[in-house]
Amino acid sequence: MGLVADSLDMLADSIVYGLALYAVGDTITRKNNIAKVSGYLQLTLAVLGLIEVVRRFIGIEPVPAFQTMIIISILALIGNTICLYLLQKSKSKEAHMRASMIFTSNDVIVNFGVIIAGALVFLTTSKYPDLIVGIIVFGIVGRGAFRILKLSKQPVKQYHSENQRLSSNLE
Repeated sequence: MGLVADSLDMLADSIVYGLALYAVGDTITRKNNIAKVSGYLQLTLAVLGLIEVVRRFIGIEPVPAFQTMIIISILALIGNTICLYLLQKSKSKEAHMRASMIFTSNDVIVNFGVIIAGALVFLTTSKYPDLIVGIIVFGIVGRGAFRILKLSKQPVKQYHSENQRLSSNLE
């Protein structure tokens, strides 16, 4: 479940990255709206994911393949770490870029969680570490969604003062 949660989160991330790139150079209002769409997408993912975790807790599910969990999460961790580094280099304070940064920093945390879950599945031969990590992952996704929705309400005036401060620092 942790790996499924991580992969669904990555799908949402790729959509958000595309939307963020679409908004580059656009109006602050459009950037805020894109951040809002990103937040609602994350929130929907979190709710659907939590429902699936509950279904798997109740149902009879096989023990997940810990090797797949660990290998895929290590590869995802490498990719997410590179993306986070690139996003942090931009130092953008705009909502659509900060939303991307929130998504990616959450992904790094989630990748570590899935790796730990894979190790615990191996050690315990139980599905429960995976399901517990799934709950944690979707909790992190939900928390990130609310942070992004809060960012999307950031007033336009605040952007202008931040951009002026950044411009004066560059000069």
